Amino acid sequence: MGDNYYLGDRNGVRTPMQWSSDRNAGFSRANPQKLYLPVIIDPEYHYEALSVESQERNTSSLLWWTKRVIAMRKRFKAFSRGDLEFSSSDNPKVLVFTRRYQDETILVVINLSRFSQVVEIDLSKFAGHVPVEAFSYNRFPIIKDSPYVLTMGFHDYYWFFLEKEKEAVAPGAEQAFPELGAKKSWVNVLDARMRGKLEEDVLPSYVKGCRWFGGKARTLQQIKIVDIIPLDREHEGAMIVLLKASYNEGAAEEYLLPLAYATSDRAAQLVADSPKAVLCRLRVDEQEGVLYDAVHDEGFHGNLLRMIAGRRRVKGRFGELAGQPGKKFRHLLGEKRLALPSQVLRAEQSNTSILFETLLFLKLYRRLDEGLNPDAEITRILTERAGFESIPPFAGILEYHRPGSEVMILGLLQGFVPNQGDGWTYSLDAVRQYLERVLAVDTEQREIPQVPSSLLEVSAAVIPPLLQELIGGVYLETATILGRKTAELHRALASAHGDPAFEPEPFSMLYQRSVYQSMRNLSRRVLQLLQKNMKKLPEGVRDAAAKALDSEKDILVQFQKILETKFTTLKIRYHGDLHLGQVLHTGKDFMIIDFEGEPDRALSERRLKRSPLRDVAGMIRSFHYAAYSALLTYGSHRPEDVARLEPWADLWYRSVSGIYLSTYLFSVEDAPFVPKDRKEFEVLLRCFLMEKAVYELGYELNNRPDWIIIPLKGIEHILKGR
Repeated sequence: MGDNYYLGDRNGVRTPMQWSSDRNAGFSRANPQKLYLPVIIDPEYHYEALSVESQERNTSSLLWWTKRVIAMRKRFKAFSRGDLEFSSSDNPKVLVFTRRYQDETILVVINLSRFSQVVEIDLSKFAGHVPVEAFSYNRFPIIKDSPYVLTMGFHDYYWFFLEKEKEAVAPGAEQAFPELGAKKSWVNVLDARMRGKLEEDVLPSYVKGCRWFGGKARTLQQIKIVDIIPLDREHEGAMIVLLKASYNEGAAEEYLLPLAYATSDRAAQLVADSPKAVLCRLRVDEQEGVLYDAVHDEGFHGNLLRMIAGRRRVKGRFGELAGQPGKKFRHLLGEKRLALPSQVLRAEQSNTSILFETLLFLKLYRRLDEGLNPDAEITRILTERAGFESIPPFAGILEYHRPGSEVMILGLLQGFVPNQGDGWTYSLDAVRQYLERVLAVDTEQREIPQVPSSLLEVSAAVIPPLLQELIGGVYLETATILGRKTAELHRALASAHGDPAFEPEPFSMLYQRSVYQSMRNLSRRVLQLLQKNMKKLPEGVRDAAAKALDSEKDILVQFQKILETKFTTLKIRYHGDLHLGQVLHTGKDFMIIDFEGEPDRALSERRLKRSPLRDVAGMIRSFHYAAYSALLTYGSHRPEDVARLEPWADLWYRSVSGIYLSTYLFSVEDAPFVPKDRKEFEVLLRCFLMEKAVYELGYELNNRPDWIIIPLKGIEHILKGR
């Protein structure tokens, strides 16, 4: 009967779990009185309540827990081959030990008590490591020299794999920071006579280690300070410093780096808790201190907020910083005063985010470009002119004006939106639950449901009931909401008449040719990179990579279709980088965020008008990424399950994307920025889907080679008309 399942030992005999609720627990159809070994009739183990069939349908059952544990044990060799070492703790009711094998270290913590427990564990030998929960991949606080505290429910347990925090430094270790000196005031280190050492000995190495520095792949020639703007001259507070990074190749870039000085306990705290914020040790006369990134200074946060609220202007050596509140600033502030508690959010990203209580949210742009940043520009238009409410509202702006140059946007202030996380995390959880439901039903005995191959033909009416049940009505409603929100966003952006930067424009054959040339150049560049890296790819993806290389002509033919007809549609401003990570889940709704566009592109390019179907393609590709990311990275699945689940992952992607697309089309109705002719619409959408998949392939080659199977699958599906 295939796999055997056992309830455990019963009077020394291994007792098999019942197969189903049929007569004789599914083992025999004979009269029960004729059985040599009749089935158990004990109510606790009765086959009508406890059987393989009922356990497989419940993903929270003991059977499913056992499957996950076995899969986890197979994935980590340390569980079966590793050395065993017990760790000391202050609670004898909690068992703590580690299993280590080669580069794997597994920490196991088990509460042996029937009551909740608190335990302090001595993990100092692993200081600088981050415990990552093996089932959920949730990251726990970094381990320090001090005892590690955990709270545990009754009979609870944790399995952590310990991951070295690459940029973290073990607390208590002495840091080798550069050292500088200044006289009378720390501000003098920025004077023309003294800042040479800062520019040569400190700034180059510091900015290279910052997440927001985008020039890591190029050869840095020099860093120069191009302007200094004091926010509090009277108290020698933080300074906004603008840096110019020059390279051996390509254009120079400008960056924002606020600086402040700390001494005594505050300096020691920064070195211990936020070493990445410290530029150097700085001695001012006889006083020891550190020069650090002022975004970690709450006083700096308050100065910025007051600048925006009071329309203050502060002159630097060459330019001027100006704050400007939005029309909704006072409404968002309510009865609160400006002295709001604030904190810098620690998430590593290309910008820096500062939260003021739970009212306002300030985004400081680190990389600066001349011209209006589309994030601030679009957010302001949507809030103050279009009345679009599905975004965090515009509350203010920080601008930098330099004679002879266009304005630079240094910061964007918005209303804070309470949320439960982004759409990517929400969707990834939804796919994982879906895949578990697929395994929980007897799908091997069922014919795999069918949905139309073209996304344009998918709707709720054509998705089979079984598939709808497995996906769940909640997530299908999510796809509906996202489709409607995308359409409402595009309608709002197209409605800003009278502003040349937002006035819709018709397609032209010259524009269509430029789009084709851009797509062709992208594909050739990425496919050359793929060819160059073939030998470095994981063995499991080389066949798919070779298939993509063989399909180069088909990809170019797909792009060439954009030249075959004059499209009767309009170009408008659009999001520019719409995907599941750019929407916030509020519990009942979704809010769209981050209108910066793709940060690798020039600011002028990000402000161009294009077909909004690029946003639609971006969201559809994001659904594809969610489906295959969950399939490939979810550790609880056995290897044989992955092959079985792949067609079901594809069904999830096509069903959800089809619902999203049909809702979008219904919501835009006769909007002029969407082609009326179905053939035109399909050509544009497939071109943008292919362009996005090729772009993703290049990104994964440069950043996550293990993930390139996802865009490779995407390219294959698009060529097949899916």
